Amino acid sequence: MWAGLITIYLPSKGAKKVTITDREPALGFLAANVKENIPPDQLGAVEVSELTWGQGLERYPTGGFDIVLGADIVYLEDTFPSLLQTMEHLSSESSVVLLACKIRYERDTNFLSMLKQRFTVHEVHYDKERDIHIYKAVKLPARRDL
Repeated sequence: MWAGLITIYLPSKGAKKVTITDREPALGFLAANVKENIPPDQLGAVEVSELTWGQGLERYPTGGFDIVLGADIVYLEDTFPSLLQTMEHLSSESSVVLLACKIRYERDTNFLSMLKQRFTVHEVHYDKERDIHIYKAVKLPARRDL
């Protein structure tokens, strides 16, 4: 298993600061992957941090991330509201959210519908062989009711 694969790759492409998150049980494995696969001179650009959707979001700056990446995170319907809350918290209107996922069930399509209520969402790639969709989402401007 390659936890954090994409984010581990980013410092080699010039990313100045990368925060790699997962739930607490996976952090040891994630930190080991980082240590094993990122050159020592790039380790300072990487932070491994616990993130459970919808919890402890005050540890992360509101709208503080330019790019939010999520791979295979759309699968438990009970977590969809917390996942959406977390995505909203981490991103600003200038952030780009990229989600790679399979659309296995109707519930996965329901998550995309929820996402479209708060983000502009476009499918930017579909890998037919692996049945993986990549979506780009940009947060909609905050509503200003008069």
